[in-house]
Amino acid sequence: MRILMIGDIFAKPGRDAFKKHIAKLIESKKIDFVVVNGENTTHGKSISKEHYNFYKQNSVDVITSGNHIFKNPEVLQYISQTPDLLKPMNMYKTPGNGYVIVQKNNKKICVLNLMGNNFMDPSNSVYESMEDFLNLKLNYDILLVDFHAETTAEKIAFALNYDGIITGFVGTHTHVQTADERILPKGTAFITDLGMSGVIDSVIGIEPSDAIYKQKTGLIKRFQPANGIAKLNGVIIEINENTNKAISIERISI
Repeated sequence: MRILMIGDIFAKPGRDAFKKHIAKLIESKKIDFVVVNGENTTHGKSISKEHYNFYKQNSVDVITSGNHIFKNPEVLQYISQTPDLLKPMNMYKTPGNGYVIVQKNNKKICVLNLMGNNFMDPSNSVYESMEDFLNLKLNYDILLVDFHAETTAEKIAFALNYDGIITGFVGTHTHVQTADERILPKGTAFITDLGMSGVIDSVIGIEPSDAIYKQKTGLIKRFQPANGIAKLNGVIIEINENTNKAISIERISI
């Protein structure tokens, strides 16, 4: 089984890059299952119902998110009816699911969304939340984790702590793709950050002049998504059909 996990899709340029490449990518790479992080989909923050439908119409199995998921009030109106749109499980008592199990190609694939505690919006302990999840003793063959966090160290530490328990661990949030994809010692496929799918010459998706103005002056500036050439970033994780263990992880940047 081959699983495609795509990093934070940022606004219209990110959506356009996704739309342009997804069908050919699925065909050429023989992809069986697709996960995208959609928390920046709609004008850079959160995801509208229209854009949720956009992903479902373009072969996405599960949509993960992060700290911006509820920045669009519309999400509150529909997230409880869309179990395949996840919010971080440890994001206090907010509506929506933190995980979902999807049956695909005779495999039960569990996708779990978590948010880090370091330099992020306040949330429940990510380790306690993970233990609560594991104590549910759910029935699945493959466990994929989108860990939405700020610091490299927190992502690596968490992945190593659950090495061999998680099938595929991907970091999101920093919007910069890391070059450390590998299989950890006990078998977990790992990358610190998938990277953003959005405009290359931007400040993590934002119009550069907006970010520069705020940094220079300290004044509040309404950020606008950047325009320009966009990349699609993510990884392909290959799973052994017999053991359900990860056997490779390939970084992609299109």
